[in-house]
Amino acid sequence: MTDLIVIGGGLAGSEAAWQAAQKGLKVCLYEMRPSTPTGAHQTADLAELVCSNSLGSNLADRASGVLKNELRRLDSMLLVCAEETALPAGAALAVDREGFARRVTERIQDNPNIELIRAEVKEIPNTPTIIASGPLTSPALSQSIARLSGEEHLFFFDAIAPVVSADSINMDIAFRASRYGAGDQSEGDYINCPFTKDEYYNFVYALQKAERIELHSFEEAIRDGVKAGYFFEGCLPIEIIAERGVDSLAFGPMRPVGLRDPRTPAGKRPHAVVQLRQDNLAGSLYNLVGFQTNLKFLEQKRVLGMIPGLENAEFERYGQMHRNTFIASPKLLHPTLQYIHRDDLFFAGQITGVEGYMGNIATGLLAGINAARLLQNQGPITLPETTMLGALCHYVTHADLKDFQPMKANFGLLPALNRSNRIGKRERSQLHAQRALNDLENHLASSREYKRSKIETG
Repeated sequence: MTDLIVIGGGLAGSEAAWQAAQKGLKVCLYEMRPSTPTGAHQTADLAELVCSNSLGSNLADRASGVLKNELRRLDSMLLVCAEETALPAGAALAVDREGFARRVTERIQDNPNIELIRAEVKEIPNTPTIIASGPLTSPALSQSIARLSGEEHLFFFDAIAPVVSADSINMDIAFRASRYGAGDQSEGDYINCPFTKDEYYNFVYALQKAERIELHSFEEAIRDGVKAGYFFEGCLPIEIIAERGVDSLAFGPMRPVGLRDPRTPAGKRPHAVVQLRQDNLAGSLYNLVGFQTNLKFLEQKRVLGMIPGLENAEFERYGQMHRNTFIASPKLLHPTLQYIHRDDLFFAGQITGVEGYMGNIATGLLAGINAARLLQNQGPITLPETTMLGALCHYVTHADLKDFQPMKANFGLLPALNRSNRIGKRERSQLHAQRALNDLENHLASSREYKRSKIETG
């Protein structure tokens, strides 16, 4: 007898299956590898890390550290495996990639409540299910999800613009304004970074020569007869636009029309401009409008740091161009990660719109817990928005759909602190971290299934 089906043996699916099994459910975990390869994975192990081997900062006052502490409190199996296979990496948690995946696979296979089935699931089951199939969801399952949700609610290719911390923008250079004076110009809907002619050409030349991330064969999958390896005109990387001519960006995403720099005599129009748009409700994050890019991350930091006003920018998310199957979670999911039209269907991991290894593990954990609670008549839980996991789930289920893009854990997702006096960034992060853990503990305190445990906050 099977109580729950979990589709996908990546980070989210492995954690979801473990959590549900630990709470007594009989779980079937489906992983299509190795019989059906993805083109990105190299082994048949569960929870294989395709990209970096780093799971982010371990520091208690960093966003990734806060999320890890929450997962420690919630008894994450994958986090334990990561710490058991950790490598020296300063303040970060980096793992032996093969050792980590092997450890997770062994734990799953040794769990008497989990049956690991090596087969592709092509249709969404009509029994309790968690879909954690990741960004490389098979075409057949993608079509099944599209039939369930509507094709307009399933996205296949990412065009992610970089996001920076608002506090790191140099407002002595940048200015607030909307094009053609629309709206309240004392506030302005956009932050504008103005270029002189020389600054613009230096930026373009650096952009043209910058190192790019190589596209992999799995990113050249075909959908509707169009190769993913060729970029759509509406989401061209800025470096591709720059290749078309040194003035292409000035007539494209960096066009300065309708803008006047108030700090120049008579409000002169800049030669070019990069606009930044508010990215979260708190106004602590801003994205670079139209600046999707496939540059290597260090190159993004170097080249985009040449933008006037962003010389000391702190990047909360770098730009990316890659295949990424994810659903329109703001229209389709509750913060419990349940599908809005079917209580016993959950989604977890990158397919929901979360980014980063820890975000995948975390949403898998919550989906597994909530599936078990639902089937045991306890009722799924919604974590407080002041916790990092609660904030991530709130973001993917409440973001404005027209701007919805995958997001990793960051302090910009958390509600503002109730403080009248100005505080430094470090102190603010520490207060966010302490509030998150306190609110999680208070939220779990009344639940008998969680034993109280001490969390070291550093």
